[in-house]
Amino acid sequence: MKHVVALFGEAEKGQFKTPYYLRELAQLMDLLGNCPNDSDGVFFAIQSLLYNREVIYFRVAEEGFSKTDYFQGFRQLEEAQKLHAVCLPGVGDTEILHASHALCHKHRSFLITTQKDLFDYLTSC
Repeated sequence: MKHVVALFGEAEKGQFKTPYYLRELAQLMDLLGNCPNDSDGVFFAIQSLLYNREVIYFRVAEEGFSKTDYFQGFRQLEEAQKLHAVCLPGVGDTEILHASHALCHKHRSFLITTQKDLFDYLTSC
């Protein structure tokens, strides 16, 4: 059984609103390049790949703020066969997080975020 992580984050290159299916680090670097400053998306992708997880990476214009990029990706992921986790680093926005709940519930998957983002979410409710 393959373990798949859907990940949303900024990247140096690649198309927006396009899923990138990654199985190894070389693919990540070739397709998406380096991690911009103050971005955690590529870091989480590297960690997932090192733990032998497959990654579906969606490049967003700005982590936590590009709502149309996130919502488009969520719609595309509804058709995925099985997601084990959805990773949303940099997202503390309640609208984006609430939209991700339906996706996580459908796939019975985990939501991965950072301590800072969880704190922002909990204090905004």
